[in-house]
Amino acid sequence: MGQQFGRRSWAEPWKIKMVEPLTMTSRAQRERALAEAGCNTFLLRSDDVYIDLLTDSGTSAMSDRQWAGMMVGDESYAGSRNFYHLEAAIQRYYGYRHVVPTHQGRGAEHLISRVAIRPGQWVPGNMYFTTTRAHQEQAGGQFIDVIIDEAHDPSSPHPFKGNIDLAKLEALIAREGAEGIAYVSVAGTVNMAGGQPVSMTNIKAVRALCDRHGIKVYLDATRMAENAFFIQEREEGYANRPIAEILREFCSYTDAAWMSAKKDSLVNIGGWLAVNDLGLFEELRNLVVLYEGLHTYGGLAGRDMEAMAIGIEESLQDDYMRSRIGQVRYLGELLADWDIPIVQPVGGHAVFLDARAFYPHLPQAHFPAQVLAAELYLDSGIRAMERGIASAGRDPATGDHHYPRLELTRLTIPRRVYTQAHMDVVAESVKCVWDARGAARGLHMVYEPRYLRFFQARFEWRDRSTGSRTGQEAASHPHPAAEPAPV
Repeated sequence: MGQQFGRRSWAEPWKIKMVEPLTMTSRAQRERALAEAGCNTFLLRSDDVYIDLLTDSGTSAMSDRQWAGMMVGDESYAGSRNFYHLEAAIQRYYGYRHVVPTHQGRGAEHLISRVAIRPGQWVPGNMYFTTTRAHQEQAGGQFIDVIIDEAHDPSSPHPFKGNIDLAKLEALIAREGAEGIAYVSVAGTVNMAGGQPVSMTNIKAVRALCDRHGIKVYLDATRMAENAFFIQEREEGYANRPIAEILREFCSYTDAAWMSAKKDSLVNIGGWLAVNDLGLFEELRNLVVLYEGLHTYGGLAGRDMEAMAIGIEESLQDDYMRSRIGQVRYLGELLADWDIPIVQPVGGHAVFLDARAFYPHLPQAHFPAQVLAAELYLDSGIRAMERGIASAGRDPATGDHHYPRLELTRLTIPRRVYTQAHMDVVAESVKCVWDARGAARGLHMVYEPRYLRFFQARFEWRDRSTGSRTGQEAASHPHPAAEPAPV
């Protein structure tokens, strides 16, 4: 009695009420499954996966309140009461005036891109995201990266690696003129940079710069609750302010936002688009009827909108967010203690393994991040995903690969799903793959869809001794070390 401890553990602010059995497979079963999937973890059947860290999109565990809300879904075609609950939640917590529901985030990306981009305009942003850039390009826009240089360095300790580089943005405005820029596309906790946040100081400065030139600022709010946590933790003046208040202030420096509610909002499907400008809203509300569904359901059932409205509130509870980020950090710290190369600081939704550092003997055109995801699955049945050259796609002008500086494999943590024991299993599997890294061989792509190829592409292993590839591939796709600076 009376013993003093040097540390106190934390625990999740919820208890488990229902469980789902996990599938345990043998190495031989995993080898067959991976071969059938063309070495693409997106093409694996979920029944062949043990711990699924492919994505945090739509994979959260909903709360008892959310499930109760599903039972009061109003499935009226027009004017569902659940839409008005959702609208009120977005207006209260995000602060935008007008709300358009969509079936998920990419539906919202499609609508805003069609309305806000004229062919030939530039869309500067803090690093690309796959579906966002695809919709911007489909609308005739040209994405250009204006994130700070530290974002491209996985070892940089910068606390806000998602920040926009104001000098890069000003140089683009000077070169193209304000009329040549559709809008500035800002993403919270930048996914492709490793889940890295944007500071409040930076978004204020971006707002001021854009106001001087009459340029709109649009926000990808998909993981802004996590971004608000990092501001609370790292930025002076915000330590004692609740996450919900920080989020509302951040959004106030932007003109509109789109959201994949399958992430922060703790639901399995859903999204929205919210704007302040009435004229823009009227155009979006008209288009949503054409592409998604009536303006009061946008491709969603009433029960899904109710769960989303409740999830918005739950996602902004400070104790929940501490546990959410805490679990991600727990995994990151286990790996860092073993000197396994990961993106630092650890981001909000995932731990990102540095595949370049795992496999320095593999050129980028041999898809090292895809190799790492495949090797991890073979070792333990854990499903991760590639965030490197395969995700980057091809340059529409040249047809060659985009060559991102970051070649990462993402261990994405679903919300309220796994325990810390699962994180221990994941860390130990990564360590086994790290220890065997010298024997890894590359992949070559044998099937490539036209759009967002990482979802459906198929790969085959290269010859272990020579790493050979076909002459056609060698001639068509050289592999420079890195993408040139965009501005």
